[in-house]
Amino acid sequence: MTSYNPSVFLLMVNGQIEGANFPEYDDLYCKYCFVYGHDWAPTSGLEEGISQITSKGRDSSRSLVWNFPLDITFKSTNPFGWPQIVVSVYGPDSFGNDVVRGYGAVHVPFSPGTHTRTIPMFVPESTSRLQKFTSWLMGRRPEYTDPKVVAQGEGREGRVMPCIFTFYFLTHVP
Repeated sequence: MTSYNPSVFLLMVNGQIEGANFPEYDDLYCKYCFVYGHDWAPTSGLEEGISQITSKGRDSSRSLVWNFPLDITFKSTNPFGWPQIVVSVYGPDSFGNDVVRGYGAVHVPFSPGTHTRTIPMFVPESTSRLQKFTSWLMGRRPEYTDPKVVAQGEGREGRVMPCIFTFYFLTHVP
């Protein structure tokens, strides 16, 4: 009796989180994680990470630069649940507390090659004026307990940040 062994394919992702433009903020760091479907499994590399704190440059663009490397390989039997990268950016508020400055997600590019992706970032907002005032007073802004919810289509209401978040991907499907 022969056993059925479904064929798999590999998706290799190499790249970096280059940087971002957050006009209102400085001294920020980012966290990333990958979200993927049930048929996907990481075979090597890191599924999540945290960058160093970066400050705005003195040049005219005043952008934040991380150049944070990404390297992960996935295997799957079908493309359903294609991996997404979820990014959360944090920084100090006026009281010195680390608060979320933006969430965003993007699918890993589908075609092999070199790709640059820009992610619109958003922050959740309190639903009432009382909650807004209380969160400001306590120094605790609304944030997701699990940032992976950002990769889903629902429950992502919030204020869109006027920022640019740039990724450089090199994908390869052998």
